[in-house]
Amino acid sequence: MDIEKNIPKDEPAVLLSAIVERMKLKELIATYSDAGRNEYPPKVLLKICIYGYMRKIISTREIERACRENINFMYLLNGEAPPDHNTIHRFRSKHLASCQDAILKEMAEILQDMGELSFENSAVFIDGTKIESVGNRYQFVWKKSVQKHMEKLQQTIREKLPGLLKSVGLRFYIEGEVKSKHLQKFRKQLCAIMKQEKIEKVSGKGKRKSQHQRVLETLEDWIGRIKSYTAKVHICGSRSSYCKTDPEATFMRMKEDHMLNGQLKPGYNINTATVSEYVVGNYVSSDRTDTVTAIPFMEKLRSAYPVKRVVYDSGYESEENYRYFEENPGIELYVKPANYEQKKQRKYRTDISRRENMAYDRIQDTYTCAEGKILRKVGTKHTKSSTGFVSEKTIYECGECSGCPRKGECIRSRSATPLDQRNKRLEVAQYFAEQRRNMTEKISTDEGKLLRMNRSIQAEGVFAYIKTDLSFRRFMTHGKKRVGAEWTLLALAYNVLRMHHKSRNGRLGMHLYEMVTV
Repeated sequence: MDIEKNIPKDEPAVLLSAIVERMKLKELIATYSDAGRNEYPPKVLLKICIYGYMRKIISTREIERACRENINFMYLLNGEAPPDHNTIHRFRSKHLASCQDAILKEMAEILQDMGELSFENSAVFIDGTKIESVGNRYQFVWKKSVQKHMEKLQQTIREKLPGLLKSVGLRFYIEGEVKSKHLQKFRKQLCAIMKQEKIEKVSGKGKRKSQHQRVLETLEDWIGRIKSYTAKVHICGSRSSYCKTDPEATFMRMKEDHMLNGQLKPGYNINTATVSEYVVGNYVSSDRTDTVTAIPFMEKLRSAYPVKRVVYDSGYESEENYRYFEENPGIELYVKPANYEQKKQRKYRTDISRRENMAYDRIQDTYTCAEGKILRKVGTKHTKSSTGFVSEKTIYECGECSGCPRKGECIRSRSATPLDQRNKRLEVAQYFAEQRRNMTEKISTDEGKLLRMNRSIQAEGVFAYIKTDLSFRRFMTHGKKRVGAEWTLLALAYNVLRMHHKSRNGRLGMHLYEMVTV
């Protein structure tokens, strides 16, 4: 049977095959051993994996079945026998995972050579989403809970250990925290005593354990618990939780809430960069917030592409990120401030307790409240973020708040101190406030509006298409490296489908959507 005669010319599989054939895939081929012959050409395996994700077939067994039954998969096999599901799994989790970024970059370079992708005529649009891990939703470990149990165990050890050691002729002389190495030392001494006095361990019904054996078992129990708690805290690292069946996944709040109770699920924070409607980079993170992923993802993109303009949404705004782009002036930043939409509301504009609604005198460095009273600088404070960034905040306070008729409207913060004994205080990060004002003006220009509109279409459109059209809501593999390989296959599939869609709609060579004025 001549398979090519039965494949339409506009079938996405034909386009996929043509693009992959142009790729050299040196990094992928280098993951294979030089000894012996490869059972399947890497290009063939890459084609069928990408096409599987294009057609919502992500299970390795389902891909194997499709290679035997689906004519499009047979066309991509190019005469090769259908591969076993283990071969497909090894390719995806071992070979592709080792060079996923290089393959995505090579496809981006091919699209750039074809004139479909341009960093000059477009910008890098970045957005993030959370996707559930394959890990069990109910096998969770919470860092605070583990630390609480560790504190209780330490208290128990400090209370009971001296008496237990004294009962077997040992002395307790540890200061501070009792660690597993201290208990192991006591266990070693106790075993030596039991061997010297010929005290045997007994077990079973009718057997009476000696005091030495009871103390030994208690020490071993404490040693095991300390090691377990320490390992769990180490796995958490800077995170607040992890999943037992997928330790690199963090429990996060997802948009898909099947129980309608705000349930936390193990997942990954996926950040994607698009240019000219095509995905050019991915960043898989275990962090729950986007602010901490902006800089490492930007470093990754800068090392691969000539990035000139980057557009974020409000979830990436922070003082640390502002300073990063100020220190790297070659990249023009566009990010919507977190309070941009709030400032449009009448309730926000009429709230006299907010700093933004107070008059600021740059020369005197003072704020004036709605009643005309002055808030003067009284000090500074420094705060440290989870990434180690130190932010300086200036403290302003009003000394004329007593007897003010609008004091209840102006002072909204909660405190145990009665309202009549309190004065209005402000903590202002001046650099961050200045950057936010400048960015508000920047994104309000015609260019800023155009780029923000395209970010919502191109960057958010990737997640909308993958989640809705491709029905991808949960990963099939464990660990950030394998999850990254899976998301790379989705990105490659999206790029092929996007090019196919643009060709059918006469949009090839277009990089930005134009503003429509009514």
